[in-house]
Amino acid sequence: MTFFTLEIVIFSAENLSLDKKPVKRNTFVVVKTDPFNSKSTKADFEGESSPSWNEKLVMVMPMYARFITLQVLCRVGSVDRVIGNVDVPASDFLGKYCSAPEWYEHILSYRLKNEKGEKNGIVNLSIKISDKGSPAPVTRNNKSKPCASSSKPAMGVPVGPGRHDGGVVMGIPVCCGAHG
Repeated sequence: MTFFTLEIVIFSAENLSLDKKPVKRNTFVVVKTDPFNSKSTKADFEGESSPSWNEKLVMVMPMYARFITLQVLCRVGSVDRVIGNVDVPASDFLGKYCSAPEWYEHILSYRLKNEKGEKNGIVNLSIKISDKGSPAPVTRNNKSKPCASSSKPAMGVPVGPGRHDGGVVMGIPVCCGAHG
């Protein structure tokens, strides 16, 4: 499987609330590039409803991923409460819809939505691709072996339960407009 290495800097958030009251402290961000790969910032203890982290997270993102998820949380006692979530489309920082060079640092801000789907603050971040098309380790028979590297990105995604034999499925774009 081929992946991108991303440098994600979580700068800050604005106007965060919990149960319709401004957040006081202990806020942090969890970033997920896929269900098995997540990292967290350290907690901000001073920023109240507008925390600041300025923390860089270096993460891998599979080439098939369509978005990364940011989840802003607040520790209340021993429980982590969700303040808000956002799915950042991969097309906002890579791909044919993004006209900037691949090495470009994208400065982004997104509206957070709470668990009820209501607006709940804004998160500010940057994303930069630091490595494109690197092979990720593949596990075969409980031994980790790197995939063969290629100058072209792999197409398709592995299919079938437990398949690690290189079988892939390829999607073909279908035009749905009047010009199709």
